[in-house]
Amino acid sequence: GDILDGYLRTDGVWILTRNKQFYKTNNEKECAEKCEAERNFICRAFLFTRKTLQCLTLVDNSKMTVMFNSTDAVLYEKKVYLLQCKKGIGMDYRGTEAKTQRGIICQKWAEKTPHNPKYTPEKYPYAGLDENYCRNPDGDENGPWCYTTDPVTRFDYCSIPECEGHCMQCNGEDYHGEVSQTESGLKCQRWDAQEPHMHAFTPKHFPEKDLKMNYCRNPDSELRPWCFTTSPSKRWEYCNIPSCTTHPPTSGLGSQCLSGKGEDYRGRIAVTELGNACQHWNTQFPHRHGWIPDRYPCKGLEENFCRNPDGEKRPWCYTVNSSVRWEYCAIPSCEGTEQGIAGMNVPAQVPLPEECYRGKGQSYRGTASFTVSGKKCQAWNSMFPHRHEKTPDRFPNADLRENYCRNPDGDNSPWCFTTDPSVTWEYCSLQRCDDYTRE
Repeated sequence: GDILDGYLRTDGVWILTRNKQFYKTNNEKECAEKCEAERNFICRAFLFTRKTLQCLTLVDNSKMTVMFNSTDAVLYEKKVYLLQCKKGIGMDYRGTEAKTQRGIICQKWAEKTPHNPKYTPEKYPYAGLDENYCRNPDGDENGPWCYTTDPVTRFDYCSIPECEGHCMQCNGEDYHGEVSQTESGLKCQRWDAQEPHMHAFTPKHFPEKDLKMNYCRNPDSELRPWCFTTSPSKRWEYCNIPSCTTHPPTSGLGSQCLSGKGEDYRGRIAVTELGNACQHWNTQFPHRHGWIPDRYPCKGLEENFCRNPDGEKRPWCYTVNSSVRWEYCAIPSCEGTEQGIAGMNVPAQVPLPEECYRGKGQSYRGTASFTVSGKKCQAWNSMFPHRHEKTPDRFPNADLRENYCRNPDGDNSPWCFTTDPSVTWEYCSLQRCDDYTRE
């Protein structure tokens, strides 16, 4: 077949990358050949610019880094590196899961601590042993595994969902089977067709959702896979896909920072970027909603923590403010600020929020807004629940924005008034930079 059949194409985007090679080629196929023949690194994707006919082979793809709009560029990503599920025992799994079934971060295959590995990239160059991603280089019948960063646990297995197609994990977002009729027996309409039903879920607009043929899929975080039907009187219907008998992959520790859209974020931030406390996911007050934890067991809808269950731009939550239904949350980024930007004509990333303070913290300008006991900070321009004189007008140089921790009066460290009526103020949950960076 065509060499490009193994790639997903996305027009008008550019991605940051840690490593790349430039080539002059005449077309996309020649660029794909350069990617296949790349020996400087594992080529997971390539960028092709139409006007300059420039080809960039890339070590990263959209699962691993940040995308930007770029009118002239076309991104091609190897499909094998986008699939986040395994077939059989997963010897050809090349996804980016990098923690074990118990949530322990994997050790990089090329490193020798805390465990001296038997399987290394040098000894097994075709096993995909890159970074610290789960792999199955020895054909273990239990599936992909990794050496762990826990000194007392040499290795452990990873929770990689099946993509064989006979059953579905969670809500079937990773279902890649070939069922093509609905639960009432109606034949599914092809995703690339607009008859009898017009729709926006086309393979071109959702290249990462595997919208092949007329197979049942779940591209929009529904309860389970579905399809448009070929019946003019029935627009769409769920498909009858059985749940897998094995347990769904555990979220483990999940990600504690923002990577991509933050769909795997499992941190404990529970306040929006504008300072509203989050509503608990298992409650319907003050806002009624459909994101019920029991219905979506793999979305991490715990307590009132910020999450991204529906593929929004970034994590969000419903708020306890009856006049504000939902808002995005301010989650610190996992990405380095300098990584991959040099030499590329793309916007710089937003710097990481400050996570520590120097001296007494009078120069601290980060976005921490919780106290040492976990209480949410009161906004500086608010007089509820505590009246005070530390206002932005009186301290114009102290950057008293929102409800961020600050030290306007030369106290020992950054602090804030709290939203607890019984506790006027407390120091904030921040470390001195000297302590924060010490190994």
